[in-house]
Amino acid sequence: MDITLKQLRYFRALARERNFGRAAARVHVTQPALSVQIRELEQRLGVTLVERQPRDVVLTQAGREILAHAERVLGQMRALRDAARLGQGLSGRLTLGVIPTVAPYQLPVALPMLRAKNVALDLRVRESRTEVLLDELAEGVLDAAVVALPVARPGMTEHPLFEDRFYLAGSADQIAPLHEQAENLRPDAIDPERLLLLEEGHCLADQALEACATERAATRVDLSASSLGTLCRLVSEGFGLTFVPHIALSAELRAVPGMAVFRFASPEPARTLGLVRRTSSPEGGWFDDLADTLQLAGQELDNALDT
Repeated sequence: MDITLKQLRYFRALARERNFGRAAARVHVTQPALSVQIRELEQRLGVTLVERQPRDVVLTQAGREILAHAERVLGQMRALRDAARLGQGLSGRLTLGVIPTVAPYQLPVALPMLRAKNVALDLRVRESRTEVLLDELAEGVLDAAVVALPVARPGMTEHPLFEDRFYLAGSADQIAPLHEQAENLRPDAIDPERLLLLEEGHCLADQALEACATERAATRVDLSASSLGTLCRLVSEGFGLTFVPHIALSAELRAVPGMAVFRFASPEPARTLGLVRRTSSPEGGWFDDLADTLQLAGQELDNALDT
């Protein structure tokens, strides 16, 4: 019985996607190629792994048991590759995930620092939302990810980098009156009807709503290319208010000169940005070096705003 790692990866993708087309796209092969590998795996094991339905697949009892074994085998192989690749410190190929409300601001500062540590470092960067990055981190597509903590995912080790406070941003006409009540104005006093937030799935939107102590905001920007930069331009023209994290403030104030900001009195609303890795991946050198560099980049951004 000759079972391949490729077949186990394809089967895992099918179990997660519950659809042959989506599973094929997930592992970057054609649907017929994936179907052939699944059938070969079933033949070699002598069991039926999935019930094939018109628009869905369902794991059989044997399929569920085999999936548990496949997860363990793939996890052990990933740990073996990680140990060989990352055991020498911050070198070789490193794939880093970063959330969209951090990547445009921290990476231009952090990447030159990382290259200065090792000019031969083959760094790959993936920008996406938190849930996508954590899924890819768990699957071994990424080595580490910069996200807002906590992630509350089993099998993940979190390393806090720095606190990133929130400012309230809007047009000068909207922000100016708020300074008169600077001592008393709290985030939960902001009318959620006036808030513009990123579309569903962006953690910054959820953090902003949490700061305002409300479950939803009536005004949510739902654009296919929505970004923090888009929101800053909208609010600078008087279309409501938004929250801007400290890490982005210097860049957005330069890009949107018509935007004004209000800083809340202590305790300020904030998020904790951190670096996350699989608990099973090698600790020490590479991860510590990466965390130290990202922290230093955060300090550089802090200094840029002060000047």
